[in-house]
Amino acid sequence: DESNYGNFAIKQYNLGSFMRLDSAAMRALNVMESKTDANKNFSLFGLMNRTCTAGMGKRLLHMWLKQPLLDVNEINARLDLVQAFVEDVEVRQDLRQHLKRISDIERLTRNLQRKRAGLHHVVKLYQSSIRVPYIKGALERYNGQFSALINERFLEPLGIWTDNDHLNKFIALVETSVDLDQLENGEYMISSGYDPRLLELKDEQESLERQIDSLHKQIADDLDLAADKVLKLEKGTQFGHVFRITKKEEPKIRKKLTTQFIVLETRKDGVKFTNSKLKKLGDQYQRILEEYKSCQKELVQRVVQTAATFSEVFESLGALLSELDVLLGFADIATSCPTPYTRPEITPSDVGDIILEGSRHPCVEAQDWVNFIPNDCKLVRGKSWFQIITGPNMGGKSTFIRQVGVNILMAQVGSFIPCDKASISIRDCIFARVGAGDCQLRGVSTFMQEMLETASILKGATEKSLIIIDELGRGTSTYDGFGLAWAICEHIVDVIKAPTLFATHFHELTALAHDNERGEPSHTKITGVANYHVSAHIDSSSRKLTMLYKVEPGACDQSFGIHVAEFANFPETVVSLAREKAAELEDFSPATVIADDPAKEVGLKRKREFDPDTVSQGAARAHKFLKEFAELPLDQMDLKQALQHVSKMKRDLEKDAENCQWLKQFL
Repeated sequence: DESNYGNFAIKQYNLGSFMRLDSAAMRALNVMESKTDANKNFSLFGLMNRTCTAGMGKRLLHMWLKQPLLDVNEINARLDLVQAFVEDVEVRQDLRQHLKRISDIERLTRNLQRKRAGLHHVVKLYQSSIRVPYIKGALERYNGQFSALINERFLEPLGIWTDNDHLNKFIALVETSVDLDQLENGEYMISSGYDPRLLELKDEQESLERQIDSLHKQIADDLDLAADKVLKLEKGTQFGHVFRITKKEEPKIRKKLTTQFIVLETRKDGVKFTNSKLKKLGDQYQRILEEYKSCQKELVQRVVQTAATFSEVFESLGALLSELDVLLGFADIATSCPTPYTRPEITPSDVGDIILEGSRHPCVEAQDWVNFIPNDCKLVRGKSWFQIITGPNMGGKSTFIRQVGVNILMAQVGSFIPCDKASISIRDCIFARVGAGDCQLRGVSTFMQEMLETASILKGATEKSLIIIDELGRGTSTYDGFGLAWAICEHIVDVIKAPTLFATHFHELTALAHDNERGEPSHTKITGVANYHVSAHIDSSSRKLTMLYKVEPGACDQSFGIHVAEFANFPETVVSLAREKAAELEDFSPATVIADDPAKEVGLKRKREFDPDTVSQGAARAHKFLKEFAELPLDQMDLKQALQHVSKMKRDLEKDAENCQWLKQFL
């Protein structure tokens, strides 16, 4: 299409400037609104959408949340602007009031460029343009520590666009060409004084209207009827200009009607009639009106084409006002929440740790019925870079690991975050393996979906990523699930080396951290692993479980799933049998069932006879045995050679088991 020549330009779009977020992470962190959300605050987008403009700010926020930044300087620039608007409440409120009167400049401009715009589009751009000086004036009133940045980002561009060659020229065009007085009636028309021919037609039209009104009064006097009250003049009917009287009045002038006038129509609402003079004037008026409309149409096209030459200015103005709108929204949510948000400290990805003190989940704390318990998260390199989080069902593990991801995403978007204090090392990607759901229409089971998402993490994550994993391995058997979980943990710690939050009910995984806590090298050389758990309180008399929702150092060896079943009003017989079976299957150690001492244990749980160090030592030796067995070149041995190797390995294992009771029980 030749009309598009010169209207487009190729620009480089560097995807390396933004954090990568796949669909699994977006879904796990509830970044965008879902059709099933009953409340807009259930999603991060719904919570943060405090924009005022008619669509522009909302679309930009949508894009920003999908493309968090990686550049420390640009993130800090956004944070500086948010801080400026947080500190100056008067300027913020004034700007938001003005932005509420701004139309969707981006879409209006697009309609101009595509030649789909009408005069009403031009008028809306005009109404937005005359608000720009007020926005500029409000920004000029800010005199805080970030004045230079506001001047660079907003005031200097606005100063250029509001001069006599740009917006002021457009405003003058509209005020000269458009009849602004008719806007109150909802009519968008070119002013008659804009074009000599249009003015001439307008004068002729008004002259004919005066002649028709004069004839109306003359006929009313001849018929001895009150003009307008009894004898009415109607325009725009199928007969053009006509007189109308009610059927009640018709008998009084019936003789004159039949001799001096032409009766056009008789209906219940009255009689319509005309005469030769009215018909002649009406025909002339209709001809002039058609010419006037045709001239109006030509002039509208000319004005719209002229307005389209300002597209570049409006594109830039729309982008600037959208950015201002989103940043003002960030400042508004940071100050309007029950507990104000805090500005995070941002460090490059290769230095610094991730420290969130008193962090909260923004969407959960926004619910009216929630009294949110804040928690600390300290992902420290070489110490707690990989965190295994255990604890009761419904204790807050999933919320905790999600809120860390959400806080980091918000910080890299340029927003304040729900924390008391925060220092964040930039992440290039957030990977999340959270939740379970069948994709049966695609032939993918719950477990297969889980494995596909995990494979994506193992292939795509780098040491600069953030990994969030919840309940990995629950879609298959306990042993397969645990084996996969252990191997995945080791791979992340040893190979990927990314900060990770791993919530699990496989309590045996906590053994990964024991060597790290003692500071002793292990056979797997695992470092930087730390155990955390969500705490709960058990009443010694009633055995009632109360969730405390606090994340504390150390491991938890119970999931309290049976207690959750009690909360769900399971039959007592089912609960009792569940406790009994759980006690039988607890682990390898001999069981001492405690049924009558609730102060020591809840329900029929088994008392462990081995301390964690013994278990860790034995598990490490068993792991070594299994690894050596897996590495045997069985395809190069005959049966006798294979049996000899295995027998020797078994004797070595039995010898080591003499000093380890757990390993002896294992054998």
